[in-house]
Amino acid sequence: MSLVSTSLDVPFMGDYAYDWALVDVETSGLIARRDRVLSVAVITIGPDGEQTGEFSTLLNPGCDPGPVNVHGLTVERLHGAPTFDQVAGRIGAMLQDRVLVAHNAQFDYDFLAYEFARARMWLPVSQRLCTLALNRQVDPPTDDMKLGTLAAHYGVPQQRAHDALDDTRVLAGILWASLREAARLDLPLPLVTCPPRAESQFTPKPPKSPCAYRNPGRLAPGGPLQQGMKVAITGETAHARAELVGRAVATGLNMMTSVSRHTSVLVTNEPASDSAKARRALAEGVPVIDEHTFLRLLADVRPGAAHQAAVAVVPVAEPEAEPVVGPVEPVPTTTTAAPVPEAAALPTTAPDVSVPAPRQPEPAVGTLDRPLAGRRVLVLGGAHADAAATRTRIVGLGGSAAVNLSASVTDVVLLPGGEGDRRMSRITALGLPVHDLHWLTAPTAASPAEAALRLQQPHVMPRGGVIDLPMPHGRPAPEWYVTASWAPQSGYEVDVVAFLLDEDEQVTCDGDFIFYGAPESPAGTVRLLTGGPAEQTIALDLASLPPATHKVVVAAAIDGAATFGTVGAIQIGAAPGSSGAPLARATLDAATTERTMLLAEIYRRGPVWRLRAVGQGYDHGLEVLVRGYGVDIAD
Repeated sequence: MSLVSTSLDVPFMGDYAYDWALVDVETSGLIARRDRVLSVAVITIGPDGEQTGEFSTLLNPGCDPGPVNVHGLTVERLHGAPTFDQVAGRIGAMLQDRVLVAHNAQFDYDFLAYEFARARMWLPVSQRLCTLALNRQVDPPTDDMKLGTLAAHYGVPQQRAHDALDDTRVLAGILWASLREAARLDLPLPLVTCPPRAESQFTPKPPKSPCAYRNPGRLAPGGPLQQGMKVAITGETAHARAELVGRAVATGLNMMTSVSRHTSVLVTNEPASDSAKARRALAEGVPVIDEHTFLRLLADVRPGAAHQAAVAVVPVAEPEAEPVVGPVEPVPTTTTAAPVPEAAALPTTAPDVSVPAPRQPEPAVGTLDRPLAGRRVLVLGGAHADAAATRTRIVGLGGSAAVNLSASVTDVVLLPGGEGDRRMSRITALGLPVHDLHWLTAPTAASPAEAALRLQQPHVMPRGGVIDLPMPHGRPAPEWYVTASWAPQSGYEVDVVAFLLDEDEQVTCDGDFIFYGAPESPAGTVRLLTGGPAEQTIALDLASLPPATHKVVVAAAIDGAATFGTVGAIQIGAAPGSSGAPLARATLDAATTERTMLLAEIYRRGPVWRLRAVGQGYDHGLEVLVRGYGVDIAD
């Protein structure tokens, strides 16, 4: 049978024809390494759109089922259900040699990966497709990307939300409608490769508790240890390393696995050792003590200064309006000189006031000073500098500069050479208005029908722009998603990373560096998500960040000989929740020869969290940027 219609016409499929395995899981929580799957549904569909299999079951997780008010799965309902290892073989057979499809696919993929690891089995998935990421590319005129919202937009009936089987059937309809839109726009599918990974990476581990104290600096000669000091150990020790670390953590010390200029002391019985830690300590002038001295000092660790958490302030009773747009603060211009690998060489936050700027009325669409308000303009062709200047001009006129063709694009500006872009044939077929550069000197105002695609248009941020994130009931939204996307091309890979920084613009532990090799912070409050080969997201639970974290820096690095001038414009969008509509967007494309770029900062200012669009690039590689923030990566 066909999931959508018995008369479904599938000639449009072409390059989109795959064997699909559509999946939905209901879980006891949101952290895959800790929480469990309570129910799972799998529907398999062939390249012709015909359903080839279906399986669903409740699962007994052997633990508390979590938010029953969300999924309705009580202990009583789950009693007597099979455990995951009892059905893992059947699920694996349905996933084998198929593309896993899910809404927010990394969530389902990670939960299944951990469950298969607990069952001592491999998750047999080599590719996945996220319908959320696919619809971010399509960009339909909906106010969010929730499953129910997209179902209503595409005319797919939904009967029981948060029921795994019904959600999977709804997902099938959304997938087919989204593929039709992708074909209409000639969009490449955001398929994510899922290479086999070591089982140990999916073995649940207890998270490291962040140190509660600020780093007081280096150990003075003959002085005492103080809570918050960053301590590293290298070489052979008489006591077990785990014992030394455990005793040190219990006294309030911050145990690190690498050495940086902010390390307080290195413990080693071999000061002349050629280890990487010993060499770095010598180069940075970090004090070195032996194990015996360290144990003696552990007996009298002096009190330290605790990290100061931001205080939530309940706002006065006034209607919650659009986010306050703060002052546009200056950001250093893109530089091609490789900076010194020190924190001082990295961009710093320009001073700003701790209270929001006064609310300014938004000009009406079509006014003289913002004639492109509500318009989304795609620039094709031109040299990199000319295209970047054109996009800057579009933003200055109140418009939004698009990076890729999508359903929300209203206009196209053609620069020299743009007529040869592969997207031009599709733009012509769609009947989109195409203009030359002179159009920007006196653009025509958008009609209400053209401009009002959504009830709430994303706020367009210039490079260096700042906004306050909404604080309903005096607290930030549960989770924010900062997504970076770029035009898909071959020949290079872009890696998005994040740093959780304290008051000194330094990480408090090695786990505060989030990258492809360690995609989750120790407490699971910041995660790296991959939506496709040209999209990566940093998810932040601002309300649960440790008090030590005062800023999260989102950056990107490019591997090999390519530069961000090759990549071109990068778009960042910030949305509340994985399925939320973007609150703000910025297009960053000032880079030329740079290999690393700071994309955005999310930082505390008094009781408020703020988002800054940065766009600051460097010629050096990721390793130099990492060291500047106080962490090293092992080769």
